Amino acid sequence: MENNKQLLVTASPHLRSKRTVANDMLDVIIALIPAGAVGIYYFGYRALVLILASVIACVLSEAAFNKLTKRKNTIKDLSAVVTGILLAYNVPFTLPVWQIVIGSMFAIIVAKMFYGGIGQNIVNPALAARAFLMASWSDTMTNFVPTERVATLKTISDVSMVSQATPLSDPKAYSLMDLFIGHIPGCIGEISAIALLIGAGYLLFRKVIHIRIPLTYIVTTTVLLAIFGKGFDLNYLLSQILSGGLILGAFFMATDYTTAPITPKGQIVFAFGCGFLTAVIRLWGGYPEGVSYSILLMNLLVPVIEKYTRDRIFGKAKAKKGGENE
Repeated sequence: MENNKQLLVTASPHLRSKRTVANDMLDVIIALIPAGAVGIYYFGYRALVLILASVIACVLSEAAFNKLTKRKNTIKDLSAVVTGILLAYNVPFTLPVWQIVIGSMFAIIVAKMFYGGIGQNIVNPALAARAFLMASWSDTMTNFVPTERVATLKTISDVSMVSQATPLSDPKAYSLMDLFIGHIPGCIGEISAIALLIGAGYLLFRKVIHIRIPLTYIVTTTVLLAIFGKGFDLNYLLSQILSGGLILGAFFMATDYTTAPITPKGQIVFAFGCGFLTAVIRLWGGYPEGVSYSILLMNLLVPVIEKYTRDRIFGKAKAKKGGENE
């Protein structure tokens, strides 16, 4: 051709976007900073140690797995960093470092890389690792220290002497302001509702996530708790929304591109299921929280949800008598 220019012929759709996986993951990391900062402020240096240990273990696990299996190195997409942060945000600051390292390895190797890596895992890796840690070391995963007692800990072995119930276990012990600012016992990244909402607002502004899943999830949980719980008591309902991992799960984990439906109708069904299961577990389960298990269970149903909520295809090829399609 003239001037040696060639035409590149590719299959449709012909879309161009500056958005990459790394860019989206970086936005998620930025959005998670406020919640992490509050956790470090209230729980001290050990919260930072756990966050760093989780992130480093996740990144090294992915790099090592890719090296051993002779795959392309994928750590630059920052998804392993996000997994490490989310896992650390879902554990108490008193968790032994070696346990979160094992949890990080489980998240990356078992829940993510065994399925082919990012975009192919069937459940959220951070939540899968949290469930694994809960099943393996439930005693250390449920030791929550009040923020005002953190400074009294001489060693982590003393945690059982100062541990206290979370707001979900004893909602009358904490005010709504405590729940907003994070002056409560709980997991590192879920204690401050305002910090999480700031991060969620950033993700919505950057259009990394859509409000559809978080809103449906939270509204469903709230309505069901009102109907089958203590009624439409505003203080009770707000404490349920602001406590535990509902905001963290709704905005940062239920919206995961890989493990949530891509169809709008599917996202509504998925979020409704998450809210329904969360309410059921909180009301009648043996564990006061239900976010992690709800999202994990709904992750497994995503293929079925998408099958029945995808757009209808109009037109169908007919087979000729000779076996060839028209």
